[in-house]
Amino acid sequence: MDIERKIFVLDDNEKALVRQSGQTIRYPKGQLIFSAREYSSHVYLVESGWVKIFRLASDGRKLTVAIRHPGELVGIAETLCNSVRTCYGEAMDEVGLVVLKRDSFIDLLMANSQLSFRVAEALGGRLREAQAIIHEMVYWPVQGRLAQLLLKLAERAGVDIGEGVELNLRLTHEEIASMIGTSRPTVTSAFNAMKSEKAIVMEGRDIKIIFPKKLKKWLQQ
Repeated sequence: MDIERKIFVLDDNEKALVRQSGQTIRYPKGQLIFSAREYSSHVYLVESGWVKIFRLASDGRKLTVAIRHPGELVGIAETLCNSVRTCYGEAMDEVGLVVLKRDSFIDLLMANSQLSFRVAEALGGRLREAQAIIHEMVYWPVQGRLAQLLLKLAERAGVDIGEGVELNLRLTHEEIASMIGTSRPTVTSAFNAMKSEKAIVMEGRDIKIIFPKKLKKWLQQ
């Protein structure tokens, strides 16, 4: 199975178009950008930092469903559908966003076919990724799902340091557990197995370096 998950980011020209129609706002770490059950009246372009998309469980736990990276658009599906939001958006660190009102975003898409194509491409890619995640949760063991997530994070938020990749994104074991459909203790156990195989290096509870070639042994074909 192909482990690569493409991330759909805007190019410089497309970002410039969005900036012309929106307003740049900075959010400190931990601040909510939008909430579930509110009207989806805005679209966001991530200029810097990372945005966590999550739902709330009945016991109040945050269940992370996605992480949006610099260059990605956030909130496009619900805004285009003119519906209420089902998730929360939170700044994982200091985040810079270009914020567009729904009407401005639609006008921008109507006037720029290339940008419209990029939005359609992003939505299609996210749908395919959601379908792949469902398949993995049903058929893959926890170690395979964790290895897949780490490889994806390395591709999107990592720095190549030779044999390994250093991650520049901090996630708690609870967040990782919610992203791969398991419990925090199970994630910790899987990390310990990967450390013993020297597939990852950890500092405290933070993943510091991963070694993709060694991680791929946990992927199920």
